Amino acid sequence: MKILLLAALLALAGCASTGGAGAPPVDVSGADIAKRTLDNGDTVEEYRVSGQLRMVKVTPSQGPAYYMYDRNGDGRMDNDKDGVSPVYWKLYSW
Repeated sequence: MKILLLAALLALAGCASTGGAGAPPVDVSGADIAKRTLDNGDTVEEYRVSGQLRMVKVTPSQGPAYYMYDRNGDGRMDNDKDGVSPVYWKLYSW
């Protein structure tokens, strides 16, 4: 009985979708991607649309990747009211 229940749960988990949760909050379709590796092993990917920087993905050599976005299209990464640039981590995905 437990095996049947486990099989059913695995089948349902396989059918689950994220509903676009993995999509970035800015439109980077057709973006030119410049990828470079820093001396410490971190990888930086810059996404530019029509020459304008829209998103930066930083993948450290240890730890999860994080993202910085330009939501309003002014060419600068967005800041909070205190001048601190928000950083976004993808915590979970299927």
